[in-house]
Amino acid sequence: MFDFLSIPPLLVTLLIFILRVTDMSLDTLRVLFVLRGRRSVTWILGFLQSTLWVIAITSVLNNLDNLLNVIAYAGGFATGNVLGMVIEDRLAIGHAHMRVISSRKGSAIIEAIRRLGYAVTEISGRGKDGTVTIISCSIKRSHIAKIQKEISQIDQDAFITVEEIRPIHRGFWRA
Repeated sequence: MFDFLSIPPLLVTLLIFILRVTDMSLDTLRVLFVLRGRRSVTWILGFLQSTLWVIAITSVLNNLDNLLNVIAYAGGFATGNVLGMVIEDRLAIGHAHMRVISSRKGSAIIEAIRRLGYAVTEISGRGKDGTVTIISCSIKRSHIAKIQKEISQIDQDAFITVEEIRPIHRGFWRA
């Protein structure tokens, strides 16, 4: 495919590293899109990722006597995983379910979240120290930080959890 013999060895090592970082970043994103059921994006990312992998592994296997190529391959793998996670965090594609437990300021938190345009379900509960308000809402992942900041300004002691979800049917979704 490529004539690596005409390229200086250190440039080949750098190319292997870059190919592997790109390959693993795409792979990390591909897996996340699989989990979200995005078939067409998954196919494209899988095609690109596997093409880059074949080029990178071929160049390593053709030069197994060059330890730097093996190190570049392994380093690219590790770096690509982390970079893929960073990219996915920045893209923040999908939805999340946020649960907030507040022992003192549940009503104010609910009002603030509704003011931001989200539907909220309120449940009364009993915690270790007495009555609590359990607040449940489904939001876009890209809005998590904004809502969390709003909640923290109202009640710094509120317990907040977030889990990724895949919306299935109906309900109110903020556009």
